[in-house]
Amino acid sequence: MKIATIIIRVIMGGMFLFASIVVLFKLVQQPELSGNVKIVMEGFTATGYLMTTVKIVELLCGAAFLIGRFVPLATVAIFPITLNILMFHLYLDPSGLPIAIFLMLGNLFLAYYYREKYRVLFDAKS
Repeated sequence: MKIATIIIRVIMGGMFLFASIVVLFKLVQQPELSGNVKIVMEGFTATGYLMTTVKIVELLCGAAFLIGRFVPLATVAIFPITLNILMFHLYLDPSGLPIAIFLMLGNLFLAYYYREKYRVLFDAKS
């Protein structure tokens, strides 16, 4: 199970790191969007901060996954982003659904692997 954890952690870290660097440094031109995907992405970018914040969190969590430090924290921090990626592709753009499913299952697997680290969060007394 330890080897599977390392493999999933490194793959997810690479994916998040690559995706965040490409967007933050504008290395690739964004493809032309249409329909509801265009409306949603225009809303995200209109805030002025949302996509930048998401990509910075992806960058930090991706680095944590690759380095192997603070992985339980990174797993918790990246979960809402992973959930939104899954929902976006489930309802708006099914072409990216396989990657979104992998990210969600990988995140859940890592959370399960590090479940003992989270036990203290659910203690009724401090």
